[in-house]
Amino acid sequence: MGYEWFVSQRYLRAKRKQTFISVISFISIAGVTLGVAALIVVLAVMTGFHDGVRKQILGNIPHVLVQKHGGEIAEYPEAVSRVSDSSAHVIGASPFVSKEAMLLSRGNVAAVSVKGLERGNKVFQQPFLTVRQENVEELLFTEAEGMPGIVIGLDTATTLGVAVGDPVNVIPPMFTITPFGMIPKMKPFRVVGISHHRGGFLDTFYAYVSLSEAQRFFDAEGVVSGIEVEVDSFDHANLVASELREQFAYPFVVRSWEDLFGSFLSALRLEKLGLFIVLGIIVLVAAFNIATTLIMVVMEKHKDIAVLRAMGATANSVMKIFVLEGLIIGTVGTALGTVLGLLLAKNADPIIKGLEGLFGVKIFDQSVYGMEHFPSVVNPGDVVMVTLVAMTISLLATIYPAWRAARMDPAEALRYE
Repeated sequence: MGYEWFVSQRYLRAKRKQTFISVISFISIAGVTLGVAALIVVLAVMTGFHDGVRKQILGNIPHVLVQKHGGEIAEYPEAVSRVSDSSAHVIGASPFVSKEAMLLSRGNVAAVSVKGLERGNKVFQQPFLTVRQENVEELLFTEAEGMPGIVIGLDTATTLGVAVGDPVNVIPPMFTITPFGMIPKMKPFRVVGISHHRGGFLDTFYAYVSLSEAQRFFDAEGVVSGIEVEVDSFDHANLVASELREQFAYPFVVRSWEDLFGSFLSALRLEKLGLFIVLGIIVLVAAFNIATTLIMVVMEKHKDIAVLRAMGATANSVMKIFVLEGLIIGTVGTALGTVLGLLLAKNADPIIKGLEGLFGVKIFDQSVYGMEHFPSVVNPGDVVMVTLVAMTISLLATIYPAWRAARMDPAEALRYE
């Protein structure tokens, strides 16, 4: 590296009469540190929130959905087998029957989509309120005398004023012709479970019954409304959907979860990008401080620069001195900011809870967002991107002051000395 590295370090350690320059250097480092830390923390929170919302969505809907345009799928066991064998990424395929209906109980009404599912569906992996904490699948799929079982959401149960074990009447948009005219079809079900996943905005929309009961009730014997496909990773959903479209041509419709809710998640990604740009301005402001520091050093050290040039130092060497000085400031600030940002991002949940207990305020309401912990997921790619952006801005901030120092005329600088 030569003498340039030694000189750049000496210029950072100002003498007593140059203490102000040293203070400006410290402020520059602090600015880069805070900017990098803020970027890492905000990107981690946005990534965690994005993943949390995605998990809520995928807890109720399949990764890939296969349906038939304008009708039901007949001979569905064969279709399920074709879907299961379509790709190595497919880990499960199950048929379902779905129809909108009204739930009526105690004079209260709620609109839901009644969905008939097979045993083992991923929907039943979420927590449910049941009698004596019994398994909701056993209660729903066990054939017994009396009313069949139904599982509803907590908001739906609140609207209807029912609890586990209470009956509800299910009224689909189907009618029975009698001598007295058309009478809406209606059947009583017993609530065997209530989903209580906090913040699950799809829980309110669905009510679940067994597939066989749904087929009988909705006059759909031997047919299903569609096939739900589960893949080994939600990132493979689009790939599997593309492969299924080649096998299931029109009138079949194949949609991935991104086709159904992609616009909502795209809005979250756009918000993340916007926050990155806004907070990146903090690093940009810190870069102006770096440029200011170097300009002041150049003004203070003009005699030193002239002496170096007179002793044979090239313009490139002088420029390298000030570029290295700016890079030292940027590197130290970026390193400290990365460490601080990672510490805050990794411990975001206990920090938030500590602040809530200290000030007695509710910063993160779990019931609103439906997440057990404050969302914060550190993505290594985001950390690398923030580091590269901070270092690039710091490097660009050194160019003009270093260029001005390299162009300084030694004779002119020492004329009046």
